[in-house]
Amino acid sequence: MSAVASTSESHSNFVSIFNAALETYKSKTKKDLASHPLLPHLQSCDSAGAILTVLREQIPASSQSQNSDDRLTRWVAPTVNVLYSFSATLGSGVGLAFPPANVIFAGIGVLLSAAKDASASQDKFIELFNRIERFFGRLEIYTGITPTTAMTDVIIEIMVEVLTVLAIATKEVKRGRLKKYIKKLTGNRDIEDSLDRLDKLTQEEARMASAELLKMAHIIRGDVQDVRSDVQDVRSDVQDVGNNVKGVDDRVQAISSDVKHISSDVREVNRIQLRDSLLRWLSPSDPSISHNIA
Repeated sequence: MSAVASTSESHSNFVSIFNAALETYKSKTKKDLASHPLLPHLQSCDSAGAILTVLREQIPASSQSQNSDDRLTRWVAPTVNVLYSFSATLGSGVGLAFPPANVIFAGIGVLLSAAKDASASQDKFIELFNRIERFFGRLEIYTGITPTTAMTDVIIEIMVEVLTVLAIATKEVKRGRLKKYIKKLTGNRDIEDSLDRLDKLTQEEARMASAELLKMAHIIRGDVQDVRSDVQDVRSDVQDVGNNVKGVDDRVQAISSDVKHISSDVREVNRIQLRDSLLRWLSPSDPSISHNIA
């Protein structure tokens, strides 16, 4: 199967899984996040900080104070930061009409606005979502890594599981049973099982990211070794050139020495010829030669 076909199939699965999660959320909370009024506001946000501002505005006025506001939304920050980064890495090719993280942010907003009794149950409310904060806090360092297909699948499952947790919590908040519900958290298998799955998924994603880092380290190490090998080859080539230059220099010196010897021999020949010429010029005339001339 080609990479394009595989990617298309993965996107199709994502749409199916996420739409099913939205339907489950709708059946539990009677809220349709895909058409919720919060969604357009969240889609206009261009940063995690802007999203946090929108979410803080959903806290009922009766429960808003500087201290309660900070405590109630402290768990939201790492969740928003990680999901916002993950949503960016998924890109626009997942086949949905909206970024998947924005739907989850809308679910968080619905939960915050439903917490009408936040002043009475705030401690228990925070206790539940501190667990979610821990999940996303340990994933935050991996958001700078481009995910593989396997990592993307896990990210999708994490988003779906978060949506499930939000659906269950929102349902209980609307019933006014959050305080009692959280006190018996370990006895409620729905949310406990969902939190356990979320825990396992975040651990799996962390292991995958670590494996990718190790793989990248090995690739970089291999590249460094290749560079070192290339540098060694260049050094060897330079050494060969140096040896060749030295050989040429030796031959030039030998030729220069030969030229010096030839020059010396020429000077010696010239000296002998000059001496012979001078001797002939200075020697007495031959009478027989002079007689013949006369």
